[in-house]
Amino acid sequence: MVSKGSTHDVCNYNTLLNGYCKMERVDEAMQVFDEMLREGLAPTVVTYNTLIKGLCLVGRPWAAHQLFGNISTCGLTPTIITYSTLIDGFCEQGNLYEGWALFQEMQKSAVKPNLVVYTILIDGMCKCGKLKDAKVLFSRLTVEGFQPDVHTYTVLIGGVCKEGYLIEALKLFRKMEEDGCTPNACSYNVIIQGFLQHKDTSTAMQLICEMVNRGFSTDAATRTMLLDLPTNDGSPALKNLSGLCDNHQDVKVK
Repeated sequence: MVSKGSTHDVCNYNTLLNGYCKMERVDEAMQVFDEMLREGLAPTVVTYNTLIKGLCLVGRPWAAHQLFGNISTCGLTPTIITYSTLIDGFCEQGNLYEGWALFQEMQKSAVKPNLVVYTILIDGMCKCGKLKDAKVLFSRLTVEGFQPDVHTYTVLIGGVCKEGYLIEALKLFRKMEEDGCTPNACSYNVIIQGFLQHKDTSTAMQLICEMVNRGFSTDAATRTMLLDLPTNDGSPALKNLSGLCDNHQDVKVK
């Protein structure tokens, strides 16, 4: 039988596991975990959360799910971090079905979903092309007592842009600020990339001007898209966009 052992020893093992997992050396982390059990030390929920995160990081959510099943067996209770990490792990692999199943399990447990979990699922739905479901879940947030934050809005805006609904994306972007949620650099880059991807350089230029005036800068992905724009069509929008990038070091295309 595994005993509780020294709290100090367990903390040392948890630190070692965390180090291996951050370096994506999860097989070595699992070997350390096995050694921990052989030493008669009882894993804590932190131990399991660390390993679950490490396994999800390297694209092995099913292995993480097996560990998840051991938590209750050991007399421990999964935390919000346990659930959110595993749901994210499945969604990142495109397995929305399992992510949703865990979400439903949460709703029946003592650990209720928080805004982070909702945002993970909305993101997963958008990436899987289930924009309608993502919008339905987004609309449930206020009913459940949550106020969407900038990350939640940005995720949905990205999904709307991906499907080519640019007017809707811009309305949502404006609504975000109307609701008291100020857009950040990531929000601007996501919507600008959406307009550039769908060849609306005029609106992209306006948003870049707005972003620069707020002190934000373009990210690498946006700069790459700007580099790929045709420069010989003589359009005023493109000329102005080029001048803007030349005059502001933060957004200068290198």
